[in-house]
Amino acid sequence: MSESPAAPVRASLFVTCLGDHFYADAAASAVRLLRKLGVEVDFPEAQTCCGQPAFNAGRDAEARRMAAHTIEVFRESEYVVLPSGSCACMLRRFYAHLFHDDDLAGQAADLAGRTFELAEFLVRVLGVTKLGRGLEGRRIAYHHGCHALRELGIREEPLKLLDNAGAEVVPWEAAEECCGFGGLFSVSFPQVSAGMADRKLDTLAAAGEVDFLTSADCGCLLQLSSRMRKRGQDLAVRHLADVLWEAAGADS
Repeated sequence: MSESPAAPVRASLFVTCLGDHFYADAAASAVRLLRKLGVEVDFPEAQTCCGQPAFNAGRDAEARRMAAHTIEVFRESEYVVLPSGSCACMLRRFYAHLFHDDDLAGQAADLAGRTFELAEFLVRVLGVTKLGRGLEGRRIAYHHGCHALRELGIREEPLKLLDNAGAEVVPWEAAEECCGFGGLFSVSFPQVSAGMADRKLDTLAAAGEVDFLTSADCGCLLQLSSRMRKRGQDLAVRHLADVLWEAAGADS
């Protein structure tokens, strides 16, 4: 008797606030990419902010309300995939703090175990490291967002996907340095925030000519693209989801 085919992987896209308002095309690219890889993707329309801005401001009561709503929205999702290391980190690491003494602690832990940043999901869950050769000959600067790198341990996954797609990820001494955004940090300490971004961008020239800069976090992309405009630097800044969709051959 032949074996029954494996059930398809199901994932819900958590688009995030910055993704919704500034990088909607990247969210669409994430959906197209996942579907091309055979994932059944849905988009729960009741999703809102994950609560990270309130949490970072010390307003735990407001953060808990938004987090509790998020837990309910994604209760039935097999996986929750985010085109954002920062918001993925909020669900994975910081919901446990918000609900450590609450009846929702178990549900928060359950959601954390089903939550993944996009590149992490492709490599660690789907086992996909080769999307296509759509980036052949492209020289790319990659910025590692702090939450993805330091909190979630995501480093090699995006680099492997880019390298296997034919791209050259250029050596950049500040690739793992903070861009200075830090959510509310950039509002409370704008001069320090801008200085951190400028220091990072000053080192990029040593990497030689690059086609574009990419990262998995919308906040980092906004920060770096804004400073580039202020400095008169003409370099495209693209979300990783768009780049990976190009790697897969886009509409081919």
